[in-house]
Amino acid sequence: MTSHPIGNLLRYVQRYRVLFWLSVTSSICNKVLDLMPPLLVGWVIDSVRGEPPGWILEVLPTGVEPATMAAFLAGLGVVIFGFESLFEWGFQSGFMRVAQNAQHDLRVDTYDSVQRREMAFFERHRLGETMSMLNDDVNQLERFLNTGFNNLLQLLVLFLFCGAILMSTSWQLALVGLIPVPLIVLGSFGYQRLISPRYQVVRERVGSLASRLENNLSGMMVIKSFTAEDFESERVREVSDSYRQANTEAIRLSSVYVPLIRMAIAIGFGGVLWLGSKWVLEGKDWLTVGELVLFSMMIQRMLWPLTRLGVTLDEYERAKAAARRTFTLMTTESEIRDRPDLRVPESVSGELRFDNLSFRYGDAGDVIANLTATIEAGKVIGIAGTTGAGKSTLVKLLLRLYEPSDGHIYLGDQELRDIPLKELRRAVALVSQEVYLFHGTIFENIAYAQPDAGIEDVRRAARLAEFDAFASSLPEQYQTLVGERGIRLSGGQRQRLSLARAILKDSPIVVLDEATSAVDNETERAIQQNLSKITQGKTALIVAHRLSTIRHADEIWVLEKGRIVERGSHDALLEQGGRYLDLWRVQSGEVGRSI
Repeated sequence: MTSHPIGNLLRYVQRYRVLFWLSVTSSICNKVLDLMPPLLVGWVIDSVRGEPPGWILEVLPTGVEPATMAAFLAGLGVVIFGFESLFEWGFQSGFMRVAQNAQHDLRVDTYDSVQRREMAFFERHRLGETMSMLNDDVNQLERFLNTGFNNLLQLLVLFLFCGAILMSTSWQLALVGLIPVPLIVLGSFGYQRLISPRYQVVRERVGSLASRLENNLSGMMVIKSFTAEDFESERVREVSDSYRQANTEAIRLSSVYVPLIRMAIAIGFGGVLWLGSKWVLEGKDWLTVGELVLFSMMIQRMLWPLTRLGVTLDEYERAKAAARRTFTLMTTESEIRDRPDLRVPESVSGELRFDNLSFRYGDAGDVIANLTATIEAGKVIGIAGTTGAGKSTLVKLLLRLYEPSDGHIYLGDQELRDIPLKELRRAVALVSQEVYLFHGTIFENIAYAQPDAGIEDVRRAARLAEFDAFASSLPEQYQTLVGERGIRLSGGQRQRLSLARAILKDSPIVVLDEATSAVDNETERAIQQNLSKITQGKTALIVAHRLSTIRHADEIWVLEKGRIVERGSHDALLEQGGRYLDLWRVQSGEVGRSI
């Protein structure tokens, strides 16, 4: 990518270079023809007065009457307006198609780069801000390509064409009429310097507002259950008011700009009318009546659009800021990525080895501390411990959602960083405690693990997850919509669906992170009975607060402050009389030592 943000944007435009340059050509032709009426009026007036321009005498036969000249010019005007309309359609439709295509490509590429970022990126950025970059910034670039770029182009054509006509007609009068131009240009750039930081604040405030609204709408269940509607309405009011104040400040400045520019235009326009009329009345041969009319109309056509120069420059600055954010987002490499020399392994072993593994979030203390352990392929390992012991963090490290602060994790004889991310994550089927379902049908959500799976494959996985009976009882069965984030299903139903999705993935490693925390005891017992089928021939890590879920594991690890403080079978750990026994007594209802 080039360093200039608009240059990066034009790289996307170049994919449609033929259509783009046809649109540019149409825009230039449209503006030139749009500026022809003042010339036509001036020529008609001089022709009627018997002072036709020389080119008409060369085109028409000698001795043609003034009325015929006027009719010829009127016909020429109709032709000009016809082509002007044709070229307007050409540049409007052309720029729109280029803008839409570039917008589509840019949004897809930006999203692709975002979803490849490390998990820490999503923790640092609020969802509303990320959505604003993916949506508002890309839309801002589309608006610039669709209208802003054409406005800049037509302003340039306007200035060059009008300047050439005015200078060729009367350079003395042109100098008078163009006196406001430096003031307008300098004023526009000054206005831009003042308005740009204000619009930056507006963008920050609208991002905060979007984040607040998204956060509240997502948490509507909590808001209603805590009767916090008034509190949240007040918070939205405060954020919205902050956005309103920033916008009002920007609008207050922009509302002053145009009247001041118009006053400068009035001085130039009045000077042309007064001095030009004086010359005509004095019989100067510098200017004819038709040329005075031409000059008056042309100077107005030239100066008046310059009132929008500040707005056009503002569109450019907004597009540049949006492009800078978008392309910075796109070009910033993920902190967790494959090395370029990695090769896809022929097979992935199910054996896991943690070698002096440590992990900490930022400058905080170790969440995982010097953990060393080996899990043989095909073994089922239960992981227990209190909240904050590091259980879920261990799962995230296994999937390389985070990199270890120290130490290594091996899958077979390969360190995780030596395995391509896609291959590593294909090798692990995860059922997270935070179940996320996409808006769609039950079938689509289960088949997300294998898009080419058939209904029988999906039902087989659902039966093992104790979900088939429920899905089959619904009127639309597996074609039932689950709603946004699975809102139409209960917590236990979402967990069982998520488990079915992981089963269908059929990976050599299965990770169940609190996979049955929301199901009832009877369903959990049925899932446990199927657990041997689910994990047959696979390495399984089962993270659980509910110890009954892992009591039949080959080995149980008890984590405390990121360290394995106890390990062994369920019965062996009970006999040790340590931390695991405390947890078991509390959950089984017995009186035990405080945990």
